[in-house]
Amino acid sequence: MLTMLAAIAVLLVLSAFFSGSETALTGASRPLMHLLETKGNKRAETVNKLQERKGRLIGAILIGNNLVNILASALATSILIGMFGEAGIAYATVIMTALVVMFAEILPKTYALQNSDRAALRIAPIIRPLVFVLSPITFATQWVVRITLRIFGIHLHSGEDFVSKTDELRGAIELHQSEEDDNETVQHERAMLRSVLDLSEVDVGEIMVHRKTVTMINADEPAEEIVNQVLASQYTRLPLWRDQPDNVIGVLHAKEVLRAIHENQGSFDIDIEGLAAEAWFIPETTRLLDQLQAFRDRHEHFALVVDEYGSLEGVVTLEDILEEIVGDIADETDISVPGLRPQPDGSYIVDGSFTIRDLNRQFEWNLPDEEASTIAGLILHESRRIPEVGQAFMFYGLRFDIMRRQRHQITAIRLTPPQSTEKGAS
Repeated sequence: MLTMLAAIAVLLVLSAFFSGSETALTGASRPLMHLLETKGNKRAETVNKLQERKGRLIGAILIGNNLVNILASALATSILIGMFGEAGIAYATVIMTALVVMFAEILPKTYALQNSDRAALRIAPIIRPLVFVLSPITFATQWVVRITLRIFGIHLHSGEDFVSKTDELRGAIELHQSEEDDNETVQHERAMLRSVLDLSEVDVGEIMVHRKTVTMINADEPAEEIVNQVLASQYTRLPLWRDQPDNVIGVLHAKEVLRAIHENQGSFDIDIEGLAAEAWFIPETTRLLDQLQAFRDRHEHFALVVDEYGSLEGVVTLEDILEEIVGDIADETDISVPGLRPQPDGSYIVDGSFTIRDLNRQFEWNLPDEEASTIAGLILHESRRIPEVGQAFMFYGLRFDIMRRQRHQITAIRLTPPQSTEKGAS
């Protein structure tokens, strides 16, 4: 009897090992294991190979787990029948259920959940030979499962993922959001990661500098006047147009103008149009990721954005795209225009041209930017009208008060978040 009791104890230990192995190997972090493998960790390489064929892994573990559980139950039943007769069956059922659930399921799986990566690295070299040995049985069981499911019209491995890899990465970013590490630095890092993933989904039309605020040069003006405009501008690349602003004939670089004046011994008698580089026009629907790659391939930093009718909409630069990732990049030539001003009551005075993406990134909001790229555009889209000064709207849990309007353009809005609205109401 002692031998059989010892055998039952060993079988319960094996059952706990199989249960913990299943939880650890399926819950181990794939990015971490990949990183460890690239650093030469052989155990991590084994974990990755097991996870690549997860069906075989789970099948082998389940076969081993059920085998030892059934054998342990059979031995316990045999012992208790010899001691108590037919009533031993009931005793064996109760006792083995309690032992298996407590010590062979809950205990090892709880540990494996809390230490999945460490446990996976330890047990992978032991599980891999077992998976190989049981692979014929696993293959046979998988074949039976496939045939059975096919009878009911269920086909495995259809090749269609429920979510894309990008969405999976977004979920991982949000998963690591917690209050204890929710400081400004972590929020900024999280915003950058989101922005990198958004590059393939955002059009240049959403981040471009609108033509209304673009500094442009009239090629028909005298050379001396053009030089003065170039020197007065904070930008180094300026679109050059003739007859009408839509007719851009080139892009004038301040360095080329200064070089020409120097070579001409300070004289303004220079060919401005001859100094201009060829203008590069791109459609406003170009994705940021594609445009970033195009900038790299062409070794250029400046492009003109046109709409579907070929009309000039604005300009986009390499810096604009980089700012979408890392946030605003200010230098000594930038003119500070505060588009977002916090107020003592918790509200914000926002310029109408402030982009929705910048608001979402700064406050981690989820305002939609599919139909409009600026706050003013969002209000126009939602209200279906050109609002008057003093009007207020409630969209997406936020209050928008129209503070200033210039002709048909909304130039200033008071934006009140929900918390501030509740405080004001109380």
